[in-house]
Amino acid sequence: MSKNKIGLFFGSFNPVHNGHMMLANYIVEFTDLDSIWFVVSPQNPFKIQQSMLDEKHRLEMLELAVRNEPRFEVCDIEFHMPKPSYTIDTLMQLSKLHPDTDFYLICGMDNLTNFHRWKNYQAILDNYHLLVYPRKGYAGGELLNHKSVQLIEAPEIEVSSTFIRDAIAKGKDIRYFMPNESYKYMIDMKFYND
Repeated sequence: MSKNKIGLFFGSFNPVHNGHMMLANYIVEFTDLDSIWFVVSPQNPFKIQQSMLDEKHRLEMLELAVRNEPRFEVCDIEFHMPKPSYTIDTLMQLSKLHPDTDFYLICGMDNLTNFHRWKNYQAILDNYHLLVYPRKGYAGGELLNHKSVQLIEAPEIEVSSTFIRDAIAKGKDIRYFMPNESYKYMIDMKFYND
């Protein structure tokens, strides 16, 4: 019996926006993955913590964003692991919990360029596949032609969580940049207002 193929889209999702959703939609439609799991990172070792919304709110906004798409799922496994969480540890834990599944790590070209800085990056390359999407200004570095790396020709989407946070802080109405229910939740809770 063939294994499930699940793409893991790691991120802070601070907050989730339509760029995340468009990329996930592209990947699930244009690759042979069965589904995509959005893995919410409580603390990214490479990101500053101070502008980070509480993890339960980021998780809630993501769950609101994906609830009508059966091929999308939200995964909070890193909430129950030591912090900061490292991708290799999460991958190994997921593989142990789901031995019938092949996991594919979804990442941007910017991450591939700096992949050699990740904890146990060689173990990730040896045991998992990377699906890499384009990011403006990044060429991918020396791992671009690695046998575990597959480039996907997704459209480049310029929306970022930083843009969303900055716009909200300035009092801008940016409802069309985010999934509707997530946006309403964010506004109702007055997140990122100052």
